[in-house]
Amino acid sequence: MEVGDFFAVLFRWAHIVAGLLFLGLGWWFNLMFIPFSLSADAETRKNTMLGLVPRVLFWFRWSAIYTMVLGLILLIFVFYVGGQTIEGQDAWTAGSYIMVAVVFLLYRVYVLLANGPLGKNNLAFAAVSFVILAALVYCMIEVGNFSYRGYVIHAGVLFGIIMIGNAFETIVPAQKKILDALKAGTVPDAQLIAKVSQRGIHNMYLSVPLLWTMIEAHTAVPAANNWLYLMAAILIGWLAVYFAVKKAQKVKGW
Repeated sequence: MEVGDFFAVLFRWAHIVAGLLFLGLGWWFNLMFIPFSLSADAETRKNTMLGLVPRVLFWFRWSAIYTMVLGLILLIFVFYVGGQTIEGQDAWTAGSYIMVAVVFLLYRVYVLLANGPLGKNNLAFAAVSFVILAALVYCMIEVGNFSYRGYVIHAGVLFGIIMIGNAFETIVPAQKKILDALKAGTVPDAQLIAKVSQRGIHNMYLSVPLLWTMIEAHTAVPAANNWLYLMAAILIGWLAVYFAVKKAQKVKGW
């Protein structure tokens, strides 16, 4: 094994470990902590928030940073320098560069939609998001000339950007304000609580398809080069999260 290959494996390993911590904390918070808090009395809820959430935010923030940095390093060296975005003899075109830019800029579109009226209707938001994702994947193939691995990993890149953006732009700052209000003995802003809940749930929905793109981009499958295969995986992932969230609301403590 060459030195470069060794570091590629090492970075990928660290990226996955950091990512699992980042995703796991989000799942724990939404599936266990929030349902518990809703069923607890006000004093228990306050003490639990002040005791646990700062610890969660510490690991949540740093795992997000390491996931993002290592992911960008792997994206650059494996898919851009390594040539896996567009495989074979085909060269990058203007459309290829445009589609990469679109992937990195779509987060702002997501924020506009999530903050608008559409963000209050989960089913409508999911439907519109699915259409946008389908259009993006199709354009990555037809306009960007991306290979199978190229458009799969860039779908994952988009999911990761949205999740990291939600963490640092919304979830962490809002949670700090909620904690400050609890420390001061005042009632936290209901809008902040709702926004943290919304973005946390969105991150859960994105996490399952994200993990799919992380593993699938490095394998060959019978349905490779059929973009509908990826869209089906995204839909199955979303359905799995939907049922998990519904189940979490019914699970009781001792």
